[in-house]
Amino acid sequence: MKGFAMLSIGNVGWIEKERPACGPMDAIVRPLALAPCTSDIHTVWEGAIGERHNMILGHEGVGEVVEVGSLVKDFKPGDKVIIPAITPDWNSREAQRGYSMHSGGMLAGWKFSNFKDGVFGEFFHVNDADGNLALLPEGVSPAEATMLSDMVPTGFHGVELADVQFGDDVVVIGIGPVGLMAVAGAALRGAANLFAVGSRPNCVEAAKKYGATDIINYRDGSIVEQVMEKTGGRGVDRVIIAGGDVNTMSQAISMLKPGGCIGNVNYLGSGDSIGVPRIEWGCGMSHKTIRCGLMPGGRVRMEKLAELVRLGRLDLSLLLTHRFSGFEKIEEALMLMREKPRDLIKPVVVI
Repeated sequence: MKGFAMLSIGNVGWIEKERPACGPMDAIVRPLALAPCTSDIHTVWEGAIGERHNMILGHEGVGEVVEVGSLVKDFKPGDKVIIPAITPDWNSREAQRGYSMHSGGMLAGWKFSNFKDGVFGEFFHVNDADGNLALLPEGVSPAEATMLSDMVPTGFHGVELADVQFGDDVVVIGIGPVGLMAVAGAALRGAANLFAVGSRPNCVEAAKKYGATDIINYRDGSIVEQVMEKTGGRGVDRVIIAGGDVNTMSQAISMLKPGGCIGNVNYLGSGDSIGVPRIEWGCGMSHKTIRCGLMPGGRVRMEKLAELVRLGRLDLSLLLTHRFSGFEKIEEALMLMREKPRDLIKPVVVI
């Protein structure tokens, strides 16, 4: 089969590989719609997870089942399915402890384009199919459903980690597709003042449509000073970090009220450490909580999020700014994600 792969750090290209084999609990799927991710960019051009050779990229997709293992109960060839970016081993000790995303080791629930070939192939393998696939609901397009693989659950997990409650004042740092979903999730959770940090015009407009009450433009000066000014010096109850770098955590701590909570879902592709400002963290005694996590995968989460889309509670069309047609367009879509033109939020390739 053909696939678009990371050849080595800084190098990508089309390769030929054997079609993956199907284990008794697994499925083989062919893609119907795919989306490149900023994580693919970190992986290839920043070497964020180390050297990889001839590894097929991609972890966001909707597909059609072509083969299932003998022990798979709930799926059959021909089913159209959503495939989460995180595909845990559900019988692992980590999953039983409540941390399925780390099944097999730290971040090891993230298998596609990390430990094994990803979804940018003519066929791809899904482990533990009954636990990791979800049927694509009628009325939800494959293109929009690709956002359910990673963008929606990651943004919503930031909301969960920050523990947004009714009436909370919330800041979302970074309003790319994950941050926009954090804005949408915080609004659904009942946030009051909802500050979105970003500058690109189309992302700003989308953030407002998803529920942001205020826009903080980092080009206008310190985002901490802007948030503190807008809150009368009080700061906010929750901060969700969906973008930025090793300095962003320090900013989040500085704008947070004592007793507040930070939820980080930002993938730091470079840097050795992050900073915690001593005074703003109350010399270690501020009750400011930092919670960081990889989004949980799994069928139940996919099904719940898909229902929000099916019922019209979550509009994913705002994220899809660039659409391509044909498997061969994966390379063009990935390069667009790398270049990040100002009108881009998310590209999708429909096959």
